[in-house]
Amino acid sequence: MSEAESPIRKAPGHEVTVDDVRQLMGASTPHFALQIRNRIARLIRGLPEDHPARIEGEREIARLQELGLLGEFRGFPHEDGLEPLPSLDPRGAHSDA
Repeated sequence: MSEAESPIRKAPGHEVTVDDVRQLMGASTPHFALQIRNRIARLIRGLPEDHPARIEGEREIARLQELGLLGEFRGFPHEDGLEPLPSLDPRGAHSDA
């Protein structure tokens, strides 16, 4: 993933929107989380603190920071109804042997 920005979002006079932030968020994964975090930070830099895109961007930056440093969890205790990945299961490896 490149940290290069879309020419549309870089165009002079382009007003940053919540939709711009959401387009960058996409389906973020731990592998790309910190790069996406950087792109969002650049996108919202200079916006007023009460700007909706900045609020959304700061919330997403916090989530991406955690995702990039801690990885992704699936299942207990994080998501009800999903079995944890075996490598993340706090109850230990399951064996049918």
